[in-house]
Amino acid sequence: MSKLRKSVLDTIYEIGNNSGCHQMPERSFFYKGQQFPVCARCTGVTIGQTTALLLAMFKHVLSFPIALFLLLIMGLDWGIQAIQIKESTNFRRLITGFCGGLGLFSMYVKIYKKVV
Repeated sequence: MSKLRKSVLDTIYEIGNNSGCHQMPERSFFYKGQQFPVCARCTGVTIGQTTALLLAMFKHVLSFPIALFLLLIMGLDWGIQAIQIKESTNFRRLITGFCGGLGLFSMYVKIYKKVV
């Protein structure tokens, strides 16, 4: 592996370390034997936030009730897992993380538009 590639990968993993993500291997995706820098839920959150940002750039912002509902979907999945009713799967973590990221960032955009 080249020094540049190793440096880039080390930087990505350091960002993951500092993001608050637990990075548990059993709750993370792997690609070509390499663990993603963040868990499945945080991967979904990142994709959801990016999607919300892109939607906002094209003047499409979710309503506050829909954004809240999407955020609650992630919260329910996390809560069900936390109180050990049912263990979540990485695919479900990805999807509910996407919903949460999309919902939360949409709320941020709505709040920003009201303030600015």
